Amino acid sequence: MYLPASSWFVAMSLVAALILNFLPLPEEISFLRPDFVALLLAFWNINHPNRMGMGVAFGMGLMMDVGNVSILGQHALAYCMVVYLTTIFGRRLRLFGLLQQAPQVGLVLFIMQIVIMLVATSTGASIADWQFFIAAVSGSIIWVPMSWLLTWLLQPKPDPDAL
Repeated sequence: MYLPASSWFVAMSLVAALILNFLPLPEEISFLRPDFVALLLAFWNINHPNRMGMGVAFGMGLMMDVGNVSILGQHALAYCMVVYLTTIFGRRLRLFGLLQQAPQVGLVLFIMQIVIMLVATSTGASIADWQFFIAAVSGSIIWVPMSWLLTWLLQPKPDPDAL
């Protein structure tokens, strides 16, 4: 049992995820970085579906597109796909533990990567190599500790006045 997430907490977590996505990494390891915004959109939509919607996903996607100087709407469409898929599979995912959720979230992230690649290639960009999809694998690995941490932060604190 955990406390309902406040709008402030959800917003600050999404801002932190956006900052993590924009942090510069060396070219050799940048393909390993998972999409933290997509992971948090999935987490909030699975665990608190009333706090997350397509509008938030679309807005975060537009911010990612502007920050990455990519095709406007590319990440917005992909993040809306993440919210849509986690809405469909949300009840089932809530029944599983974190280790059983990880491969399913990885599949959602893989589908998101395919959407990003299809939008990019439809505008004439070159087809991404296999390293592009490693972000989905690293996202499914990060899912367990990230979900555990956010769930731990939402647990009610013990009341010192209680018997």
